[in-house]
Amino acid sequence: MRRPLLILTAITFLTCIATRMSAVALPLMALSETGQAWATGLVGGVAGLPLLTVGWWGRTLRDRLTCGRDLAVVTLLQAVGLAVLPVAALMGQLDALALCASGLVTGLAGALLAPAQRALVSDFADADAHGSGRSSAARWLAWQDLAQRVSMIFAPPAGAWLVVTWGAEQLLWCEAAVVLAGAAAMLAVPGASTPPTAAPRSGARIDGAAERDASSPAVSATAVLRARPQVAAGILMAGVGGICWFGFTLGLAVLGVELGMPGALVAAGMSGYGTASVATSFLAPVVINHVPRMATMALSWAVLGAAFVALSVAAPNLVLVTVVSAVGGAAMPWGIAALNALISEQTTGIERRVAFTAETVMHSGGISLGLLVGGAVIGWAGAGPVLAATGAVQVLAAAAGLLLGRRAFSREHQRTREGVDDAARTTAQVDRGRVLGWTETGVTQARHLDKRDHVAHRLRGGSPVPRSGSRR
Repeated sequence: MRRPLLILTAITFLTCIATRMSAVALPLMALSETGQAWATGLVGGVAGLPLLTVGWWGRTLRDRLTCGRDLAVVTLLQAVGLAVLPVAALMGQLDALALCASGLVTGLAGALLAPAQRALVSDFADADAHGSGRSSAARWLAWQDLAQRVSMIFAPPAGAWLVVTWGAEQLLWCEAAVVLAGAAAMLAVPGASTPPTAAPRSGARIDGAAERDASSPAVSATAVLRARPQVAAGILMAGVGGICWFGFTLGLAVLGVELGMPGALVAAGMSGYGTASVATSFLAPVVINHVPRMATMALSWAVLGAAFVALSVAAPNLVLVTVVSAVGGAAMPWGIAALNALISEQTTGIERRVAFTAETVMHSGGISLGLLVGGAVIGWAGAGPVLAATGAVQVLAAAAGLLLGRRAFSREHQRTREGVDDAARTTAQVDRGRVLGWTETGVTQARHLDKRDHVAHRLRGGSPVPRSGSRR
């Protein structure tokens, strides 16, 4: 099972590189072809719409993405979306309609592909655990996160250099070819050989909902999150963090302008954050199986929020901005890794895909939503106060998520103890009945008669009496 896991991780790395390079090439190509500044963000803006609505239109498709062949079709769709713009430019028809079409197609593919890949990685890791006794899903998901963060460091500058060297159109052709190669490699990934319901889940605490397989009806995200309150708490923290992300990117950019240092603060902050997050991501796959899930998520988001608050004070000192941003960046991979591990441990099958989709929608969709409204918020309140406020909100969300998670754990622990006590009492009754020669029916009748006589005796004012069975 190691080969499919390695293939999926490598494909994640390649597609992330192509996506981040296209983020550099697309605005430049749109500007050069249309001459309109507003067109530069059209592709990214339209691409966010499928992500925010995937819970509505993608429910049936999401549940069917259970093998490499299915994911290859979605990856091929992503390659087609990337090729739309260079084809339109070649025909001399690159306009707003072509930009929207490219954004829509790539957005549809991205909304389905990311959670499906994580779910399939978890399925293969669970199947591989039948030989070792412990699932390695948390570690493999952490490797995937590392691949994404590494691409975030070098892909944008590499994309900018290639745009200058080759041109935006040639770069987009190259990226489409890379994604197409990823789709071909995806065909080598089989479906998980172990049924999702049979997968070993280390530390799983499932509350309520029954397990489902791929042939079951569609499952709503609300039902899954209600049945998994700890997963819901983790996704809540990730969603709040995504919405507040604009405080860091837009906040530092505007704050630098306000302080007469345009570009300096955001460059220092992004450099510190990116370098520290990548360095920490190398450690996460090794350590993630040894850390508590809820506490790690809450601490990660709380540290990032505290860093936001500190940045509003650290500016305009570039060294302090870099150091504080690095502290936040070092904490971030742990929260994402712990949430992915929790989802892989507490869900299987369709419910696992639903949970990973909910995480993607809340976090990535939250980032898009925050960037959409963040500029207006900063213009109204000022960059410094918004940076501090978004940090405080993340700290509060981390505290609330930890409280919700611990409450869920306490309720589950109480139910487990009650179940053990009931089982022990029933076993004692049966053993006693066997000694006295009772039948199983006599044991059941004795328990009901004991309860009735005990209540009647208490109503007459008597003291509690020990319960005894009745012979048949």
